[in-house]
Amino acid sequence: MSKSLIHEMHYFRIPVLDLQESITWYTECLGFQLRHSDGKLAVIELKSGPLLILVQGDPDSRGHFTINGQAEFSIGFTSSNIKELHTYLTNQNVKVDEMQEDNGHSYFHFFDPSGNKLQVHN
Repeated sequence: MSKSLIHEMHYFRIPVLDLQESITWYTECLGFQLRHSDGKLAVIELKSGPLLILVQGDPDSRGHFTINGQAEFSIGFTSSNIKELHTYLTNQNVKVDEMQEDNGHSYFHFFDPSGNKLQVHN
């Protein structure tokens, strides 16, 4: 197909262990806005980009995958002040990995309360 019939990414779905705890964490800690919640899932959003849908999943579900037994992130965010965000998340007792540098590109990984591995870069 030379012309795609798909024109944008609308949303991502990730499983969470405790829906209400996750809604609180994503809205209070990361600044998402709650658009809708029905007890089974919650639709949250940032000012731009696709929606993020939190879905009450099974206890062993995660929104990332593994390579050679190591968790790999599925969702990446951007930040205009990555160092401040790293410090903020650390002070919020979020599990945060060390800041990495790759050709002038800074990034780090962190985990939501359900253990989903996420990444942020500048």
